[in-house]
Amino acid sequence: QGFGTRKINLGELEVVKITEFERVWSCSLLRGKAEGVTFYKPVGIPDGFFCLGYYCQPNDQPLRGYVLAARERVASSTEVYCDYDSDTDFPALRKPVNYSLIWSTDCGSGCGFFWLPNPPLGYKAMGILVTDTPDEPDVEEVRCVREDLTETCEIMDTILATDVNTFQVWTTRPCKRGMFCKGVSVGTFFCCTYFISENQELEIACLKNLDPSLHAMPNLDQIHALIKHYGATVFFHPKEDCMPSSVQWFFKNGALLYKDGKVNGEPIDYLGSNLPSGGTNDGSFWIDLPRDDNARKNVRNGNLESAELYVHVKPALGGTFTDIVMWIFCPFNGPANLKIGLMNIQMSKIGQHVGDWEHFTLRISNFTGELWQVYFSQHSGGEWVDAFNLEFIEGNKPIVYSSKHGHASFPHPGIYLQGSDKLGIGIRNDTARSNCFVDSSTRYQIVAAEYLGGVVTEPCWLQYMREWGPTIVYDSRSELDKIISLLPLFVRFSVENIFDLFPTELYGEEGPTGPKEKDNWVGDERS
Repeated sequence: QGFGTRKINLGELEVVKITEFERVWSCSLLRGKAEGVTFYKPVGIPDGFFCLGYYCQPNDQPLRGYVLAARERVASSTEVYCDYDSDTDFPALRKPVNYSLIWSTDCGSGCGFFWLPNPPLGYKAMGILVTDTPDEPDVEEVRCVREDLTETCEIMDTILATDVNTFQVWTTRPCKRGMFCKGVSVGTFFCCTYFISENQELEIACLKNLDPSLHAMPNLDQIHALIKHYGATVFFHPKEDCMPSSVQWFFKNGALLYKDGKVNGEPIDYLGSNLPSGGTNDGSFWIDLPRDDNARKNVRNGNLESAELYVHVKPALGGTFTDIVMWIFCPFNGPANLKIGLMNIQMSKIGQHVGDWEHFTLRISNFTGELWQVYFSQHSGGEWVDAFNLEFIEGNKPIVYSSKHGHASFPHPGIYLQGSDKLGIGIRNDTARSNCFVDSSTRYQIVAAEYLGGVVTEPCWLQYMREWGPTIVYDSRSELDKIISLLPLFVRFSVENIFDLFPTELYGEEGPTGPKEKDNWVGDERS
């Protein structure tokens, strides 16, 4: 089908991923880094396709990026593009009128000249061109895209920041991202010599996927093949005592459903069929551990043997990537471990709660089927890590390290501080390899893939939109007062400032909602 064929139909345009480059110019003016950056011209563009812009990246990482090249398609009689005005006579691609010089310099390794294509009326530029001479590029070098086939984009990571005329270079991404969004990243960069505000529209745009079939997304067999090939191994800390379990094990071993106004909870069916379905988290229902002390302790400890990853597959960046989101459930989130300078303090209550849903995401290129990035969810945020910066096991399977008690995901073992690195005060996230792990390439269940149109049957418990644990608010002042008394006088803060250093979830127990209630179920990951 369309997955992994290196070309993707976006409606009126067909795009191909270009990964061959010719060096144009390098610069080492990057603030705080000596490695510098290099700017590249895409080469090896297939006949009939046109360049949309140039590429750049830092020199301290492998050359692994891409840009898209495009050509116009002729729609068949059965194809409909919902955002397309059929009365227009404008082609999808046109040459720029000319170029504007954005910036130029000689940094000791040759001259660099940055050019913005000036598009015809009704068209948008997709990227910047770079030359090593002052001669304006030929208009045949690049193409602009008709405005209705584009979406707005925003700056993302800073690649180059100079002290010369405040010139800066950034990667870009679509402003609107998520499962139902159409924006397609072109892979080009943006640069300017003026201040860019957060919501400012750039002078370049990204593409828009107007093909409703999302033909480049993997089918069910391909999804299974991708998971078997790239499924991560999740390692838990050697001293972890709050292990994951399957949802079914959690229900079968005594989890109770409570309703507001009723004292006693009722057992939950093995499949979760008696859980309230749909709606929103209105506080009227919640799940708790068994009331019997022995059963409660048993469930709290989890059951690694039953644990599995629950997989949600969805389009990303306009269907040019596939996000394989892997959710893991832990019956209990243990108390936090605080770091105060050289001191480490194990809390008795702060940070603990019933029910803990965590996830990581494999982002797969639909052009080639290769693993592009992995997202590591970390409490209220997270980070994308490129494939070349991951640890791997058994070939192409990345490693995910789950932090002790909190179950946040990290790419490497060690201690990660959530708080103030400068002061050395915050919540410790300890990660290490151990004999306790779950191999998601074999222990998984696909629970949702909406774009396949009913091929995947969603389990009953996935429709439960309320909390997976009770809400208990308790006074953290006593524990924090003990912490403050241990601080040296010169770093002692007011109670209010200490509170500001820690995540708000530490000051009470509140069970999390399930995967479908999370922003990233439909939206993009936080980064």
